Amino acid sequence: MNPTDYEYLRKLLKDHSGLDLSADKQYLIESRLLPLSRKCGVSGIGELVQKMRGGSSLIIAQVVEAMTTNETFFFRDKVPFEHFRDTIMPEMLKARAGRRSIRIWCAAGSTGQEPYSLAMSLKEMDAVLAGWRVEIIATDLSTEVLEKSKSGIYSQFEVQRGLPIQLLVKYFKQNGELWQINPELRAMVQHRQLNLLHDFSQLGVFDIIFCRNVLIYFDQDTKINIFGRLAKAMEGDGFLVLGAAETVVGLTDVFKPFPDRRGLYRPNGARAASPQAAMSMPKIAAMAGR
Repeated sequence: MNPTDYEYLRKLLKDHSGLDLSADKQYLIESRLLPLSRKCGVSGIGELVQKMRGGSSLIIAQVVEAMTTNETFFFRDKVPFEHFRDTIMPEMLKARAGRRSIRIWCAAGSTGQEPYSLAMSLKEMDAVLAGWRVEIIATDLSTEVLEKSKSGIYSQFEVQRGLPIQLLVKYFKQNGELWQINPELRAMVQHRQLNLLHDFSQLGVFDIIFCRNVLIYFDQDTKINIFGRLAKAMEGDGFLVLGAAETVVGLTDVFKPFPDRRGLYRPNGARAASPQAAMSMPKIAAMAGR
């Protein structure tokens, strides 16, 4: 790949997905796009770029999907799901007791492990959520991964990554070497194709937003812009959950860290309950894996 093609791909990927590649990531593009070149029947990345320059929207979409990292697994990093069970949901049950409804957005839902982990967590709380309406909206840039998420079908390797055996037996049905999450859990998750760089106000307002392990690929200005729009898409007493390597600190004051809860944030100025008050509430039925 020549330097001109590399710079073209860097700009295209940033414009279309927010992916901000440094000048030394040529090997990454080659590892992801050489297989795509073969799939498209072209001789290499140079010819692939020629087709993109010629305005092939299909190949541009395929390149963006190939370069988008979709690494995920069930109950990834554990801590966010402990926060969900022990801090977020107790506060939401108290704050939403009048309307008895909660809206959750997984802003980088990928192949579904994160939204379905939340769905399983909620099913484990059935005793306290009786009569409540809970929506989970999963969005992703890639239509390919969203289709996999909708199917709820995972390999043996995928269900062995982070998923406690008791939840596998309880919520999945085995078909040969594949496992499919049961229809009730699949029905809990709605799927939407969405680019975080674009307007997402049409999704409405949420009580809880999981936006994990996606902002790390964006430059500072893009992160600040997205944080500002996430704040507008969240109730004033809602919760934002970020990945372990992500933070709002030093970037924006529209969110503030929740005390003693790594990766957990609230809109700045929200009338948030103290962490002591949250912890003094009765624990919700424990999620498996503890």
